[in-house]
Amino acid sequence: MRKIIFIFIFSILLLIVPDKQLAYSWGFFAHKKINRMAVFTLPDEMIGFYKQHIEYISEHAVDPDKRRYANEDEAPRHYIDIDHYGKHPFDSVPQWWKKAVAKYSEDTLKAYGIVPWHIEKMVYRLTEAFKDENMDLILHYSADLGHYIGDAHVPLHTTENYNGQLTNQKGIHGFWESRIPELKSEGYDYWVGRAKYIDKPINKAWDVVKASHAAVDSVLIFERELNAIYSPDKKYSFENRGNTVMKVYSKEYTEDYDKLLNGMVERRMREAIIVTGSLWYTAWVNAGKPNLNRFNDKDVSDSLKQANKISEELWKTGKTRDVKGHDD
Repeated sequence: MRKIIFIFIFSILLLIVPDKQLAYSWGFFAHKKINRMAVFTLPDEMIGFYKQHIEYISEHAVDPDKRRYANEDEAPRHYIDIDHYGKHPFDSVPQWWKKAVAKYSEDTLKAYGIVPWHIEKMVYRLTEAFKDENMDLILHYSADLGHYIGDAHVPLHTTENYNGQLTNQKGIHGFWESRIPELKSEGYDYWVGRAKYIDKPINKAWDVVKASHAAVDSVLIFERELNAIYSPDKKYSFENRGNTVMKVYSKEYTEDYDKLLNGMVERRMREAIIVTGSLWYTAWVNAGKPNLNRFNDKDVSDSLKQANKISEELWKTGKTRDVKGHDD
């Protein structure tokens, strides 16, 4: 009980971020969609429980992003600047955390991102929550795990040039992961098949990072080529967002970029959905396949509801602070 209280009080204190900070990784929409659709990959023994709580799983998919501006330990969990480690980084960086720490130091790893290792940690925490049959923590860790998996599927979360700031392409981060889904996501195919057991989550996390990093050159090169043939008045447009008029990438520019990427954003989003469902399933299997039917008709605890309510209020009224690491 003390562990549960600590976790949620700690979360409350971390969620101090302003309302205007609306999107960082994938945008809030995409993270919620990934978690929501991952529910439908689950087997019969799990899907009833997750469908019952699908709104919680979806809405709280964005909690880690809300924490980034209040907790200095949070930001590195969302990315890894793998190219910092040389020309052949996947041959240089040990996959196992202890070996990586021994080689580079924990401070260095945190300075350049730890997302694959944090995914493994979250799978472990979710497994323990299943073993303890702790419904609140199952939901809490499921939602968070889906977020970090989603982040690992974003190519620009695997490079020091995360926002094109090193190649005069500043803004490409939000362009790729927010503007394209905003305009194209209604036509995406979100049905990705059934979750599968993953024997070694850490290996899968690294496979995801490798696939994401392999796409970095395309993400940058195609935008640079497109920029060369577009005038600024055609590249950007202005749209009303609530009471604010915002400068955004034009629909024409976005459409052309998406064509050059040949559906990359949709593919990475689909992959994030199946990996999320598969790691939820893996945690459940590793916990001994507890019977989730015991939670039928049971709602989240009043203490969790109150913690989430306070967290949301703090987030909406909080103040920003500088964040070390990736920022759009």
